[in-house]
Amino acid sequence: MGVTSDKIKELKQKEQKILEMGEGAVLEKRREQGKLNARERLDLLFDKGTFRELDMFVSHRCTNFGMENKDIPADGVITGHGKVDGRVVFAYAQDFTARAGSLGEMHAKKICKVMDMAIKAGAPIIGMNDSGGARIQEGIGALAGYGEIFFRNSAASGVIPQISAIMGPTAGGAVYSPAMTDFVFMVKKSSYMFITGPNVIKAVTGEAISFEELGGAMTHNEKSGVAQFACDSDEDAILQIKQLLSYLPSNNMEDPPYVPSKDDPGRTDKSLDTIIPDNPNAPYDIKNVITAIVDDKKYFEPHQYYAKNMVICFARLNGRSIGIIANQPNHLAGCLDIDASDKATRFIRFCDAFNIPLLTIADVPGYLPGSTQEWGGIIRHGAKLLWCYSEATVPKLLLITRKAYGGSYLAMCSKHLGADMAFAWPTAEIAVMGADAAANIIHAKQISGAKDSVAERKEKIEEYNEKFSNPYCAAARGYVDAVIQPSQTRPVLIDALEAMATKRELRPAKKHGNIPV
Repeated sequence: MGVTSDKIKELKQKEQKILEMGEGAVLEKRREQGKLNARERLDLLFDKGTFRELDMFVSHRCTNFGMENKDIPADGVITGHGKVDGRVVFAYAQDFTARAGSLGEMHAKKICKVMDMAIKAGAPIIGMNDSGGARIQEGIGALAGYGEIFFRNSAASGVIPQISAIMGPTAGGAVYSPAMTDFVFMVKKSSYMFITGPNVIKAVTGEAISFEELGGAMTHNEKSGVAQFACDSDEDAILQIKQLLSYLPSNNMEDPPYVPSKDDPGRTDKSLDTIIPDNPNAPYDIKNVITAIVDDKKYFEPHQYYAKNMVICFARLNGRSIGIIANQPNHLAGCLDIDASDKATRFIRFCDAFNIPLLTIADVPGYLPGSTQEWGGIIRHGAKLLWCYSEATVPKLLLITRKAYGGSYLAMCSKHLGADMAFAWPTAEIAVMGADAAANIIHAKQISGAKDSVAERKEKIEEYNEKFSNPYCAAARGYVDAVIQPSQTRPVLIDALEAMATKRELRPAKKHGNIPV
């Protein structure tokens, strides 16, 4: 009995030493900065009392540069599993107080082990990144560790949701694992991502730039599109991660969680009958259309600061998770450009991988013109949108509210790319191009030869509008399944989603396609 008591006492002492984490001064400084430490972050993520730590006693094996005398609690990363809203989730959190959370051989092995477990269990993996980067004293061992993690990011992609929270510095090779995951959350003013830091940039190129401007949360949310969320604090980031998880299945073999709603599936909204401006070139906010349609008027939006001409978000229709892709007439008239195409493509492929039905809301006048777009590869980037809609086999619903012109009509999940059900409002304009441009091309000789060219041109524009700037030509060919009153949109979409909920569709067997990256 005494021997057992001594052993338990020894266990508790060892655990306590590790639970104290790293340098006390660093812990105190973090509290002053408003940052949570690694263990506090995990406690906030998981349901109370459910987190089970793994590999607590793992230690590094480095003997270079005096490292054999250095003790690093948990080797700088805490790994384990628990429950988030009652569902199993695996996670790791790098501990900046323990040797700056630097990644070495055993640190990486801990991360790889928990990733392997998540894949086997079919449960999401969440990584909380807060690290000084590779542990230089371990040399190639640290680089090998990053490579092993990258390999698993690729293996897990499309199998389990992978979420990265950037909660401190993340530089060099450390940025690639988050970039390979599905969603990246950053914390404003306290997290950074960059391949090369400001000091090296200054030395090599002479450019002076701050950490925040180079790789801060808003830089990667507004400019690069590397991150999907910019959060006000560690707590806010974790709260939003939990919100995101509520829309997602645990793995690619499950359907998303069903969340009963008190919102009447038959609810109509008369505001939609007047939301389209009388002036066809006037903007309106597509988010007002989304809120009028979805359960409880709530949606969850990744990438809200990036490529604002395209809106992507998660929402629910009668309790079922959906992914929404919508042109935003309030920004660049809702045109498709390079960034909007990339933004939508990645989201569509994620939803398709995880059995989340797609609702596309189209009001698109075309692709953004100009040499910058052409030289930047709008053809290649725009082709991604055509590719991913064609590739997706989840239920696909299309709603055309106003403009749907030319190639951009096709790109926004037209029937020709596999939309299962396509609906249009009476205000829909489905045509090769707008009436002004069409009249100039079709009737160029008549207009130029007319006594009153202005009146002739106006007449031809009205004629084109009457013939084509409506949904009925498309409906006559079956490219639109129904023209609906806008106020009836919610019940119509809910019925369509329910009808297609059991959809099964196969593609030709292949190793994988060659997407125009």
